[in-house]
Amino acid sequence: MKALVIIPAYNEALNIVNTIESLKKDCPGIDYVVVNDCSTDDTEEVLVSHGINHIKLPVNLGIGGGMQAGYRYAVQHNYDITVQFDGDGQHNASYIRDLIRPVENGEADLVIGSRFIDKEGFQTSGMRRLGIRLLGAVLRLCGHVKITDATSGFRAAGKDVTEFFSRNYAQDYPEPESIIASTLSGFRVKEIPVIMNERTQGVSSINAAKSVYYMIKVTLAILIYKLVGKKWR
Repeated sequence: MKALVIIPAYNEALNIVNTIESLKKDCPGIDYVVVNDCSTDDTEEVLVSHGINHIKLPVNLGIGGGMQAGYRYAVQHNYDITVQFDGDGQHNASYIRDLIRPVENGEADLVIGSRFIDKEGFQTSGMRRLGIRLLGAVLRLCGHVKITDATSGFRAAGKDVTEFFSRNYAQDYPEPESIIASTLSGFRVKEIPVIMNERTQGVSSINAAKSVYYMIKVTLAILIYKLVGKKWR
């Protein structure tokens, strides 16, 4: 199947070259596109100078808008599978084949890489783990799906899900919301174990205050999806 790795990037000038090099090393020949979300640092200059395939957004859309732009790109170029892959070096390209395999084999429509199944590698902070467990409980209650790493941005989507996400994708903190939208739309969601790395350079966009807002906003969004009670495709 024809696969595309979508790499959303905002102010990742220090990380993006290493990310692309690791991708090419572990998955030689795989197609990719970086979505430069109107970065304010030298990300665009780095992408151009290194000949990295990318889309330059004219305004900052956030992770949801950036990923939706990538999904639209995938639909326009007729890709069968899309992989979301962070530009900050936290995801391991060596697991991309494992993510893709259940989609290729017809076992799942959306496959999520979870750092909490085998509990190896970077496990994030205790507060964030608590929040992720709470989100997992909400998803299990509302979507009848067991997800251990609801905020994971390392995931593979089949062609139908890619087309669905190109039209319907949450714009703020989309990962948990996209799970509930997928399950309520009849797509099969599966997790596999992966190992993630800790960010080595740059600063995460989610601080302690934003984490609280994140939890409240996403929990309400999942509940609204459930209460609306309709398929989204």
